Order: sequence, then structure tokens, then C-alpha cells
Amino acid sequence: MNTNLRRAVVAAAVAALGLPALAACGGSGDKGSAGAGGGKTVTLVSHDSFLVSDSVLKEFTKQTGYTVKVVKGGDAGQAVNQAILSKSHPQGDVFFGVDNTLLSRAFDNDLFTPYEAKGLDRVPKDVQADAARHRVTPVDSGDICVNYDRAYFADHKLAPPQSFDDLIKPEYKNLLVTENSATSSPGLAFQLATIAKYGEDNWQDYWKKLKANDVEVVNGWEQAYNERFSGSAGGKKAKGDKPLVVSYASSPPAEVVGVNPLPKESPTGVATGTCFRQIEFAGLLKGAKNTEGGKALIDFMLGKAFQEDMPLQMYVNPVNEDAKLPEVFTKYGAKIADSQTLAPEKIAKNRDQWVKAWSSIVLK
Repeated sequence: MNTNLRRAVVAAAVAALGLPALAACGGSGDKGSAGAGGGKTVTLVSHDSFLVSDSVLKEFTKQTGYTVKVVKGGDAGQAVNQAILSKSHPQGDVFFGVDNTLLSRAFDNDLFTPYEAKGLDRVPKDVQADAARHRVTPVDSGDICVNYDRAYFADHKLAPPQSFDDLIKPEYKNLLVTENSATSSPGLAFQLATIAKYGEDNWQDYWKKLKANDVEVVNGWEQAYNERFSGSAGGKKAKGDKPLVVSYASSPPAEVVGVNPLPKESPTGVATGTCFRQIEFAGLLKGAKNTEGGKALIDFMLGKAFQEDMPLQMYVNPVNEDAKLPEVFTKYGAKIADSQTLAPEKIAKNRDQWVKAWSSIVLK
């Protein structure tokens, strides 16, 4: 898989429970607290998969006088947990990377100061999860879906699956690898997708059928995609033997970035009826030292410069309707018309018991 995508998704793929020390890195030519025009530093706390072009950070400094300092704290779950533990003395001014599976945890711990960002009028209402109070601002969205190896299905003259129901059919027996819901955010998202699809009374029956169809479970995305999936160009010594894997809808364009000449289609496809929508948010941390700088940064993150930079940096989709996707996304990316979702508060209330039930079915 493309190096940039690996950097962007591995941190989100393995949801470790530990809380490592936060790692800091400067941006936009950060030299202490001084920025362009004598402005101060604004500190962005995020997960390890946060990436942005230097030129974009420099544009923010040019527009506002603030220099950005980025503090990274592991995967999304780790970063949120660290923000909760340090909320009396926040590590920065803005937190980016809390998604809809973690949002209620952040709200329950009162992490954010409400702020209605400029530019929200260009953001669809269905991604504004906290529109009434504006504790967080949507920044990007993405879909976790089953990916398939086009060559395998062509060679075997078998149509690739397109739905959850397809995955339990006999012709797809022993073809799928997914991640552990207890240790991986894509794995959890895939489980949540099945709960949204089949309901709280029937999702366990679905997983019993999936297990009977010999689904393989591994700890995290890196192992699933780069070791077990037969369609990955991940630089491993030998390809895996699973032509189906739980990954990202952005995997197909990522597989062709940097390839010369560009192929007619990506070697991987997306089963568009197996997706779960993830939305990432930014919020002004309560107790932030630079509140005005934080507000300016959140506004900027909704602007076209930042929004149009994200796809090839973090392999996510912009939420600003005016932002254009790069051609590699429009040509090779999958269009997900009907992604599954669950309310953040419902996830928060049931997550632990759902994962426990899933483990008892699939891992025993």
C-alpha cells in the first residue's frame, strides 16, 4: 500500500489501550512561540495519522499570524483518552481526530468549549453531529468497507461480493479477513455496520453465519491488509491468500498514487454495500491557552486550502461542499451512496457489551 496511506491509517487501525507520551512536532516553520507578524503559536492535538502539507500550514500563518504546533498522541482512541486524563491542564488549544465512535466519550468528559465555526454553512447537516451545541466541528469523513482483489475474482470467474448478505454465501467461504473489534478501529466499525444493518436483535446471528463461513480475524489493519490480503501492494515478501479484507473506501486510489503509468482501474475494489461512515471532528479544548488562535485554526480547517489537502495526505474526504477531490479520487475511488451509521450516544452506551458479545461468538 502507498506509504502515505499506511502512515495515515495504521495509527487508526490498531486501537491500543495504552497511553503513550505525546509526541510533538512543529509546523509552518514553528520557532518557539513567534509566528508570522509576531503572532503566537496555536497547538493542535491529534492522532498519529494527522498529516498536512507544510504549504497549507504556512498559508494559515500568512492569513492569521499564528504558527501551528502539532502534538500527536498515538491512535485516535489513545489521543482521546490522553486528552481526558490531561483535561485539567490541556496539551493544546484544538483537538482533532475524535470520530463518531468516540464522540460521546469526549462529551461525557466535557472536553470542549462550544464554538460555531465559520464555514459550517458549506457543510452538510448529516455530518454535523453536534449542530445544536457546536462542541465539535466536522472536518472529514471516510468509509470503512470490505475491499476485494479484482484479479482473484477475475481469475476465478466469480463476481465480487457487494453486500453483507453476500459475505455469508457459500461461494465466499474462507475468503474474508477482518480485524478484531476489541483491538482495531476498522474492526469495530465493521461490527457497528452489521449492528446498524441487522439491528440489535439480529446482528449476532449474522456473525454466527459469518464465522461458519470461515471469516479470519487478526489483530489490526496492518496485518489484515498488508499480510493477509491478496490484493495489497504493501511491500510484503509474499502476498496473502484472502481476496476480501475490511479496509477503507480510499484504499483503491491509494493503491495507484505514484504508479506510472496509471492503470485503467485500481487493483482493488470496494464492496459498496458493506460500509460504515466515520466522521472526524475538531474541537476547542476547554482551558485552552490560545482560544482565539484555536478558533482561527478550526475555521481554517473548514476552508478550501485545508479541505483540498486532506485527501492525499490522510486519505479522507472533505466535508466542505466547495472543496474538490483530486482526480485520483474521482477516477479510482468508490462512490458510497448508502453507508451505515449509528448515533454516537448509542455506540457509547453499548460499545463494551457489543464487543464482548462479538468476542464470545467469533473468538471462542
